[in-house]
Amino acid sequence: MRRYLLASFILVAGCATRPETPLPVVQQPVPVTPVPRAPTQLAGLTIHEVVQHFGRPALQIQEGNSLKLQFRNSYCVLDAYFYPSTGNLLRVTHVDTRTPSGSGVGQAACISALELKS
Repeated sequence: MRRYLLASFILVAGCATRPETPLPVVQQPVPVTPVPRAPTQLAGLTIHEVVQHFGRPALQIQEGNSLKLQFRNSYCVLDAYFYPSTGNLLRVTHVDTRTPSGSGVGQAACISALELKS
């Protein structure tokens, strides 16, 4: 009788399911959206794009159908010249950069300095 009882316990124990281990959760990589880089060249940008990037210009001069916007800080002065392109949309066609004293400074360095809002 003990053998039958022991055999039935073993038989029932063999039929029992073992606890399932959860499958490892595979996390999907979060897509990295590139941070918009500041332009190092302004040629071809519209007035809206330039003002959105640098903020309100310190000076605005309109001559005929062209426009000059000036942005400046303690490091440099940037003059962006806009002329009509296709569809009469004003776009940057020329950029002058200089220090406030008039010495030359690279366009990329001036753009970086203006981005710091100093």
